[in-house]
Amino acid sequence: MEARHDSVLMDETLAALNVQSSDTVVDATLGGAGHFCALLATLGEAGVIVGIDADATAVDRTRDVYAQDRRPDRPLAYLVNDNFRNLAHVLERLDIGIVNAALFDLGWSGYQIAAPRGFSFQTDEPLLMTYGEGGETAADIVNTATEEELANLIYTYGEERFARSIARSIVTARSYARILTTDALVDAILGGTPRWYHKRKIHPATKTFQALRIAVNDEIGCLREGLASALQLLAGDGRLAVITFHSIEDRIVKEILRTAVDDGLGALTPKKPIVPSRKELLANRRARSAKLRVFTRASAPVASGASLPTNAIEYV
Repeated sequence: MEARHDSVLMDETLAALNVQSSDTVVDATLGGAGHFCALLATLGEAGVIVGIDADATAVDRTRDVYAQDRRPDRPLAYLVNDNFRNLAHVLERLDIGIVNAALFDLGWSGYQIAAPRGFSFQTDEPLLMTYGEGGETAADIVNTATEEELANLIYTYGEERFARSIARSIVTARSYARILTTDALVDAILGGTPRWYHKRKIHPATKTFQALRIAVNDEIGCLREGLASALQLLAGDGRLAVITFHSIEDRIVKEILRTAVDDGLGALTPKKPIVPSRKELLANRRARSAKLRVFTRASAPVASGASLPTNAIEYV
């Protein structure tokens, strides 16, 4: 699969964050480096930008982007191969106490989808869904979880109406041979869904793949911890922007930000999520489900007392 990535809601994100040349900015999800490149251009010599991604190839890609910035007054950049759930640890290790702007783009980049790690069902790939080597894979879950566990996972993280029949079909399929590839999983999903379900615009495997990806990478836990740290570390009048792509993560973001508002930490600006323009939707089909929520901090943050990691920081 050819790798390509078009960052969504670019103009809207830049307007919402309103980055000044001397700001300290966090891009918590480097991905294809599109937003990073745009944020970098807004900063000057007194600025600092911290880029984080659990995918080492995304960090390498962003390092190349930063190297191409030949301005004599370019900002200082720290590029970190880590999960954004560790944001507080990362910034404390870098001796950064507060940030003026932070961005979480929760979409998966075109490069990650194109990587042969099982994120996409468009080609036959090993059923991994991990960022790198090691750790539990989607194949591990599919081949060891009970039927009930699979059904609950697919329903909770995929909101799949046929979760129970898909789980039953997966268990039946794996009794003949372990499910180790995306094609094998798709076949099991098709076997657990009615024929009419196969003719819809959305592929019948979409929600099950989403559910497994979320489970493998503990995306919900990471999101809660990462946003909690970002809210705590925002400077007075600092801005936090979060781009979501499915209802599960959007509900969590909405809940966390509304709780912050209720606690008097700041305000939603604007109150409603920002969605892509018709022009962007025509140019980039992947933007169709994107929502941008923005929070502006009202007061100085409370100092973080988080302990420091011993490694995992990579500097530019």
